[in-house]
Amino acid sequence: MPGYYPPVGFHFKVEVDGLPPNDNDNRFTEVGGLSVELATEEVAEGGENRFIQKYPVRAKYPELVLKRGLLLDSEVVGWVRRCIENLEIVPRTVYVKLLNEEHQPLLTWNLTNAYPTRWAVSDLSSTSNAVVVESMQLFYQAFTLQREG
Repeated sequence: MPGYYPPVGFHFKVEVDGLPPNDNDNRFTEVGGLSVELATEEVAEGGENRFIQKYPVRAKYPELVLKRGLLLDSEVVGWVRRCIENLEIVPRTVYVKLLNEEHQPLLTWNLTNAYPTRWAVSDLSSTSNAVVVESMQLFYQAFTLQREG
């Protein structure tokens, strides 16, 4: 029986539901913010000042951060700009897919009701030959994790 090897973290793609599929729009160099934590509320124990009780309140999700080389023609950036500049907020489902060596999804994070809150480009510098990187920050309500295959 062959040994198990964890999947690599550099083979992935990002899709935004409702936007036309475009291979360039799916390719990001970094995805951050795929985590969840349990928010708690602290309550002092009545009559006993030495102790505090912690009660679970809800799941908390950070904002998703996507980074890639700047694209001049992008449906994703068009959606981001309409939401931020025109306040035409259209929440969408965003899929972050971890891929195997055959380019098929192993795991998919389904982020619900996502919309952009920030767009930025990296600093421009005449003393550097770095690629211009655009980053997008998206709020989302929650995610579900789906194992493929």
